[in-house]
Amino acid sequence: MAKFTPEQAVAVVEIQQLINEWSYELDVNNGTSIAGLITEDCSYTVRGGPRTGREAVVQFYKERLETLGATPEGVPVHRHMLANLRTSFTSANEANIGFSLIYFSTAGMKSGTKHADPASAADVRMVARRGADGEWLIAKFDSTPTFIRVPA
Repeated sequence: MAKFTPEQAVAVVEIQQLINEWSYELDVNNGTSIAGLITEDCSYTVRGGPRTGREAVVQFYKERLETLGATPEGVPVHRHMLANLRTSFTSANEANIGFSLIYFSTAGMKSGTKHADPASAADVRMVARRGADGEWLIAKFDSTPTFIRVPA
């Protein structure tokens, strides 16, 4: 059973909001405005490769959007569904976060939005860090796929 101080309980809510903002950013803006959600020295593993630093992460999402936009289907609709958020504090200003992510995407699907099967499910690990301004940001992102949709 999780037991938090009142200050930690408030931080858990703030961190959950950060993770929800991250998910929304990826779904709606394709990651193009992610800079405000990650630390300058963020360690971000995506598509099997590490990206280090805010600029590298922003560049990844910019290139990804260009690549997706160049496909015959165009930029896909995608949604990240989050569940089972778990938070543990390593200090007053740093927390480990884990959650389950179900990713829906129309990428590569001729039926577009007429299908409802998830593209993948993953176990996500993040580290959030509170800055001097009191804001929580993502300092580390990594995930391990548990299921991946195989194209037909």
